[in-house]
Amino acid sequence: MIRSLRARLLISYLLVLGVVLVGVSTFASTTTTREFLAFRHTEAVSAAPVSQQPSAGTVSGPDSPVGAWRVTPGSPPERVADAAFLSSVNRSLILSAAAAAFLAAVLTLFLSRRILGPVEALTRAVRAMERGDLGQRVRVETRDEIGELAGAFNTMLGRLARNEELRRTMVSDVAHELRNPLFTIRGQVEAIQDGLLVPDARTIGSIHQDLLLLSRLVDDLQDLALAEAGQLRLAKDVTDLAQLIHRTLHATEPHATAKRITLREDLPETLPVVEIDPGRIGQVLQNLLRNAVTYTPDGGVVTVSTIKVQPSEVSADRTMLESTHAAPATSSVQVSVSDTGAGIPPEHLPHVFERFYRVDSSRARVTGGSGIGLAIARQLVEAHGGRIWAESETGKGSTFHFILPIATLAHESSHPAVPSRATMRV
Repeated sequence: MIRSLRARLLISYLLVLGVVLVGVSTFASTTTTREFLAFRHTEAVSAAPVSQQPSAGTVSGPDSPVGAWRVTPGSPPERVADAAFLSSVNRSLILSAAAAAFLAAVLTLFLSRRILGPVEALTRAVRAMERGDLGQRVRVETRDEIGELAGAFNTMLGRLARNEELRRTMVSDVAHELRNPLFTIRGQVEAIQDGLLVPDARTIGSIHQDLLLLSRLVDDLQDLALAEAGQLRLAKDVTDLAQLIHRTLHATEPHATAKRITLREDLPETLPVVEIDPGRIGQVLQNLLRNAVTYTPDGGVVTVSTIKVQPSEVSADRTMLESTHAAPATSSVQVSVSDTGAGIPPEHLPHVFERFYRVDSSRARVTGGSGIGLAIARQLVEAHGGRIWAESETGKGSTFHFILPIATLAHESSHPAVPSRATMRV
């Protein structure tokens, strides 16, 4: 089957033209031959020997001549035959042209309906989408350009529908995340005003924690909006990634201590420096470590490891788990954060980097996650020219990887990493 719509249209019109030409030629040839043979027969009859001299005579009455007559043989029979032949040929050509035009119109209408039918279906679906109906889908019956367009349109509709669902969920989630601390703060302030609660250090500390939660949510929303709009500013500098990992692990210790979780790091003796915004990449590490500690059961293990990878070593077949950016063309450092939690079900894994996506919304209510930490992490890594993806096995845990290009400055030489602590028990 021909997949190219352009080729199909060309073949269709060539077919129409060929049918028209064959029809016209056959009909005109047949009728012209028949009329010509009749003409030759008439010409042969009229060519019989006759006197070429004019003949004359008189018409006599009873007593005297009353008139005269004269007959001159000539070409009127030949001229009449010629005229009849030409008229017959013209009539045949007109009938042939009319029949060919009718046939061409019928064939063109039939073929155009088959070819343009999917376009009309797309048009109806687009108009339905304009009315807000995102449930429409176009039936894909061909594999040509129109079929590919219909498939892309269906994919777009699916994404729009999903984005609309995520938007509605976002409004609900943001309202929930804002409502809880606001209600808590309001209740405590009103209790203080009514004299029911003493504004001591414990009360002030509780209010302060709720305010920090609100501030972090607002900051995350602002970072996500700036990153998606391409307006996020990065203060890049040549950075010792090992030192950044050490600081981030140290900042995560209090969270891990409460759950008796072991934090481990697996770093090479020497690690190339990277040109990054240490604050933003530190934010990525914090998000990944916070998620790992949150979803790892008590007594579990969270490990941070790094390796140097070449462009050819970065697998290209992880498209459903990774960001849409291409792998860096230069050598990179891969950072991995793994845990021993419950893991992520395969059907949820491709969506974990979407805004406000939660694998288990009921559990997220308990853990307090807003669902945008991984979306921010993806935007920040991609803003550095890197890539992020996830791997998971249900019941055994998850691993989040991201890669960052190695600095290409003149002083790019590898710096010795800070001596690695094989295990940090907290």
